[in-house]
Amino acid sequence: MLVRILAALAVALLANFPAHAQQAAPSRLDEIVKRGTLRVGMTGDYKPFTYLDKATQQFSGFDVDMAEALGKALGVKVEFVPTAWPKLMKDFESDQFDIAMGGVSVTLDRQKKGFFSTPIVREGKTPITRCADVGKYQTLPDIDKKGTRVIVNPGGTNERFARANVKDAEITVFPDNTVIFDEIAKGNADLMMTDASETRYQQKQHAGVLCAVHPDKPFDFSEKAYWLQRDMALKAFVDQWLHIAMEDGSYKKIYAAWFD
Repeated sequence: MLVRILAALAVALLANFPAHAQQAAPSRLDEIVKRGTLRVGMTGDYKPFTYLDKATQQFSGFDVDMAEALGKALGVKVEFVPTAWPKLMKDFESDQFDIAMGGVSVTLDRQKKGFFSTPIVREGKTPITRCADVGKYQTLPDIDKKGTRVIVNPGGTNERFARANVKDAEITVFPDNTVIFDEIAKGNADLMMTDASETRYQQKQHAGVLCAVHPDKPFDFSEKAYWLQRDMALKAFVDQWLHIAMEDGSYKKIYAAWFD
């Protein structure tokens, strides 16, 4: 008897529930496919992940190639949306793009606002300095001394890490991350603490002048991934695309073109 009563109540509730509410809302993945465009947020100042040529307004880099590959997998065009580290969160929250790519680190603050894909890089913060000074900056206590000049780019995890760990050394915020390493090479700063992948890359770009300090043993742990608007269907697609790319060699091929 009780079962019949409950069944009758369930039928009555469903009958009074709006028909449109019973249908699943379209996912962002559906919207992207219907729109025919994937909007990708990029800072364009973090080689080799992303770089914006201001003369041509063209993006290039590892994550640019990955974005194009993702767009191809989705069957849509890719629209790159310029952003910047200080306003990345604001732009994400205001739905300026569907996904943020370009060396984005996984943080809990960002996780609160959206989803992260499967990680693509595992690393952490480590110093880069003039090669002659590598021995001087092996540890955080070595760095955090009066007279040491630490340089950072504004608004991202590099600045956050420096301010959390440097109290006595001088911190200078330099606005242009595309040429910030030249400041160290010219002697205008002593070091920068950034992701190990970037220190390895900049070491190659400034061969014999700048050297990464123990990039295989960074000061902390971090991962890079793709930051997605909160949609399970989109995350599932991106994760599956990454899984296939890592297994079929296409990820390795793009990685080698920019990092090896």
